[in-house]
Amino acid sequence: MNFARRSGLPGVDAENPIALTVTGRVSRAVVPDLCAELERALAGPHGAALAPGAAVDCDVGGVVRPDLTLVEAVARLGLVARRSGRTLRLRRVPPELRSLLDLVGLADVVALEEDPGERVPDAR
Repeated sequence: MNFARRSGLPGVDAENPIALTVTGRVSRAVVPDLCAELERALAGPHGAALAPGAAVDCDVGGVVRPDLTLVEAVARLGLVARRSGRTLRLRRVPPELRSLLDLVGLADVVALEEDPGERVPDAR
């Protein structure tokens, strides 16, 4: 499991300098580390510059076998973001994770990037 704060994530707003990348298999042991990393990022100069309500981007496209441990991590990261007045926005969400978030009722708590393949083309 790897996670990192990155700049230059494709599709991230220039005004939002905070982006986490979560890859590999997420275990319960690393969830506190993920939360601590997000807390440090939000407390830093880039986090302080964010407008209230701004989204913190979390790229989960590289996770392996999304499960309820990853759902727990997402929920806890969402709480960290909300405590600082921000929201958590997931990017590159695998279909399995979308289903799990829907199942446990978290799909409405965190923002999910719309999958380009799910967009309905304009009927003309």
